[in-house]
Amino acid sequence: MNSVNLQRPRRVWGRVVFAPTLQYKVLDSSSPICYKSAMFSAGPVHARRRCVTPAPTRAIEDLRFIRRTMENAVSFTAVPGWGGVGMGVTALATAAMAPPPARVRAWLITWLAGALLAIALGALGIYWKAGRAGTPVLTQPGRKFLLSFLPPVVAAGMISVMLSGAGLARMLPGVWLLLYGVAVISAGTFSVKVVPVMGVCFMLVGVAALFSPAAWGNGVMAVGFGGLHLLFGMIIARRYGG
Repeated sequence: MNSVNLQRPRRVWGRVVFAPTLQYKVLDSSSPICYKSAMFSAGPVHARRRCVTPAPTRAIEDLRFIRRTMENAVSFTAVPGWGGVGMGVTALATAAMAPPPARVRAWLITWLAGALLAIALGALGIYWKAGRAGTPVLTQPGRKFLLSFLPPVVAAGMISVMLSGAGLARMLPGVWLLLYGVAVISAGTFSVKVVPVMGVCFMLVGVAALFSPAAWGNGVMAVGFGGLHLLFGMIIARRYGG
């Protein structure tokens, strides 16, 4: 801030003189943006200085913070309803075509092929639903959903290899249903409320499969991966926009 003295002429004894009138404060763009303040730091008053962040920079930082907060608060709503229905139909078809669980090798190959097809349908359902809503898939909630879903699925794959190698393939339907339910519950904490409920249902069917005869393997898989995907897929499709 600089002071500017404005003077006006006056006639005194026949002479024209300039007398000071008003003193105005004007802004000086060359003044430093750091100023002394006794409120923001400790130490001697003459040594305290505070630098002011330019307003545009503060506004950009505030917008970034608001965006991060909103991303963390929003749920992952691209859970595929119709994609889940497609996964259920695939599981029912696989159960109808699969050989008896006693033929372990053929049974495993059939169900693994069905699982790959179901995963592809689920992924396509997610991308279709996200594209329809105009939102990217890998937002902050989307990444959390994926990272929460994958570890139990990977664990199921490793346990399956160990069980089949040890001659305990009859336990696979229960293990698959249980760990899939864990994955759905874990990922469902970042999604709509019906998703964790679906995970609990998968776990209950998995517990029943562990205590069922081995010959019921295809039937239990049809109830779990087929029936539950159909039921909750239609619920999600109708209540949450596909």
